[in-house]
Amino acid sequence: MIQFLLLAAGLALLVKGADFLVEGSSSIAKRLKVSEIVIGLTVVAFGTSSPELFVNLTSAVRGSSDIAFGNVFGSNLINIFLILGISGLIFPLRVQKNTVWREIPFLLFSTVLVFVLVNDALFTGKAESILSRFDSLLLLIAFFFFGIYVFLISKVKADSAPEVRGGSLPRSLLLSAMGFAALLVGGKLAVDNAVKLARTFEITEHVIAVTVVAFGTSLPELFTSAVAALKRKSDLAIGNIVGSCIFNALLILGLTGLVQPMKYSAALNVDMGFLAVASVLLFIAMFTGRRKTLDRWEAATFLGIYVIYMVLLLVRT
Repeated sequence: MIQFLLLAAGLALLVKGADFLVEGSSSIAKRLKVSEIVIGLTVVAFGTSSPELFVNLTSAVRGSSDIAFGNVFGSNLINIFLILGISGLIFPLRVQKNTVWREIPFLLFSTVLVFVLVNDALFTGKAESILSRFDSLLLLIAFFFFGIYVFLISKVKADSAPEVRGGSLPRSLLLSAMGFAALLVGGKLAVDNAVKLARTFEITEHVIAVTVVAFGTSLPELFTSAVAALKRKSDLAIGNIVGSCIFNALLILGLTGLVQPMKYSAALNVDMGFLAVASVLLFIAMFTGRRKTLDRWEAATFLGIYVIYMVLLLVRT
């Protein structure tokens, strides 16, 4: 029970820390006269992904590679199937042309890139598969090009910028510092107690990572997209998810692998397969029913697929 409570406390700190970091850093950026859309596509998107980053960096230091990979894969599956499913049921999500033809395909590309880089045993015949520092550098280079793309289209997406509250500079700096500290402590609590729970109940770290830890670190994306759907800001709702998934796959795994190269288990390829399917189905959904729209029936299908994934996860453990 104590481990469950500490894990819950860690996840709560991750969520609140991300909130503080987004509010504080967004306010600072606004005072520096950075456009709101650039803030939305960089600071806010990174802020909602910061729990995954801190969990992964802590996992890398501890050598818990299954939690690091499982957290990213599980979070991305939750983002697409669960969060977009819930958001699409609240209100059909209509997206811009760029999202359909560039961002969603880039999400699929990032998933395939990770799959190729981590499967050394499958593609090169090596005895074990590792996310090396060179692999991580390639992921970061891909993310750099995505960053250039975001910068170039920032004016086009001005309508999807989230509202940013202002504030005094000392308050903004304090919020950012508090958010950073909460993320550090929350990440350590979450990883330490997830590992202990896995060992106590003889559950693999992979299962704990793709379920409890991944859901906890995905709460910022859930709240952001659900509120955006309620406010009929569908482009922000789906853009937040696609952007966060790309952040997770390229930036977070890239930084994690630079800190500590990680062994990759072939069992995770099932999760990678579902991720590839998720990206493809999201692209197809833009052409079935109403064009460039995730309709309610498609959102319900996404939720159904996530249930199937969870059943298969339990069966194979």
